[in-house]
Amino acid sequence: QVQLVESGGGLVQPGGSLTLSCAASGFTLENYVIGWFRQAPGKEREGVSCISISDGWKYYTNSVKGRFTISRDNARNTVYLQRNGLKPEDTAVYYCAADLGPPYGLLESIYEYDSWGQGTQVTVSS
Repeated sequence: QVQLVESGGGLVQPGGSLTLSCAASGFTLENYVIGWFRQAPGKEREGVSCISISDGWKYYTNSVKGRFTISRDNARNTVYLQRNGLKPEDTAVYYCAADLGPPYGLLESIYEYDSWGQGTQVTVSS
């Protein structure tokens, strides 16, 4: 019954901005972690950012610090990923995932996450 749905992907020019959303449903726990991952052609799926639903702490990989911002709207059961200054290397399929923990694996391993969305394509190109 746990379900995650991503939206907001599309085609963006370099330097542009996009906000992705992850709508979550079916959770009954007080707290869990929502993470964003991405996978480019020929590469492994990598972690981007994650957030604790109840406590609000955030974590980013070094490659996106200062450009991406993760946030939550608990009333809407939605997590957002605001992305500014997009680069061609940001092109990938972006996935939303839930870690029901504890302990929470942050972005160390994709196998720590229990549920995944279907992904949304983001292309950064002129």
